[in-house]
Amino acid sequence: MVGSFVFCIQTMERLSLHPPLAERVYAAIRDAICSGELPPGARLTQEQLAARLDVSRQPVLQALILLKKQGFVREVGRRGVVVAPLDPVFVAQLYEVRAALDGLACRAAAARRPDEARRHGPALIEAGRAAVRSGSVAQMVEADIRFHQFLYELSGNPLIAETAALHWLHIRRVMGGYLQRDRARDDIWDEHAAILGAVADGAAERAERLAREHAETSARKLTGALAAEHAPQHDLREDAQKGRNAR
Repeated sequence: MVGSFVFCIQTMERLSLHPPLAERVYAAIRDAICSGELPPGARLTQEQLAARLDVSRQPVLQALILLKKQGFVREVGRRGVVVAPLDPVFVAQLYEVRAALDGLACRAAAARRPDEARRHGPALIEAGRAAVRSGSVAQMVEADIRFHQFLYELSGNPLIAETAALHWLHIRRVMGGYLQRDRARDDIWDEHAAILGAVADGAAERAERLAREHAETSARKLTGALAAEHAPQHDLREDAQKGRNAR
C-alpha cells in the first residue's frame, strides 16, 4: 500500500507558480469587455487578439470558447465572434438573482457580525464616495464591488460569494456602461450607507429589505437605460415628430 501511494505522488505533475497562459488571456479579454474597452458589437478575431496580447492563437481560441460559454461573446454569422450586446431581459434576470443573494447576505451579516460592520464598513462607504468625487468609473465600480463582497464575507456563508462571482463579472460590465452616463452616483452610496446601518444595528429584516430594494432599483435604472438605447431610431424620430405636432 505504501509503495503504490508513493508511486501516485511521484506521477503527479508539478504545479506552476503562475496561472496558465490561456487563463491570463481569458482574464485580459474579459476585463477589456467589462471595462468597455471592447464595447458591445466589437468584432473579435484570433489574429488581432493574439497580436495585441503578444501570444499565439491557441490560448486566444481557448479563452474565446470560455467567454462564449459565459455569455460575454457570441458568434454572428459572417462577422464571426463579437462582444455580446447587453440585453435588458438578461440584465433584469441577472439582478433578480443579485437581489436574492444580496438580501440573504445582508440578513445573515446583520445576525452574525454587526460589530465588524460597524468597525470596517464606514471606511468602505467613504472610499465609495471618494471614488464618486474622483469621477473615475473604474474606481466607482471597484468600490461598489468591494462593498458588496464585504457584506458577503460578513454573512459567514462562503457559498454566497462563490455563487455571485460569475454574476458580478456581468454586473461589473453593466455598471461601467451605466455610470459613464448617469450622474446620480451619490444616490448609490446613500443606499449603501443605509444597508450598512441596518447590518451594523443587527436589524436582519431591514437589512435584507434594503439590500433587495437597492438591487431592484438598480435593475430598473439599468434596464430602462438599455431599453432606451435599443429602441429603433425610426420610433424615436416618430416620437419627436409627435411631440412637435402636439405643440
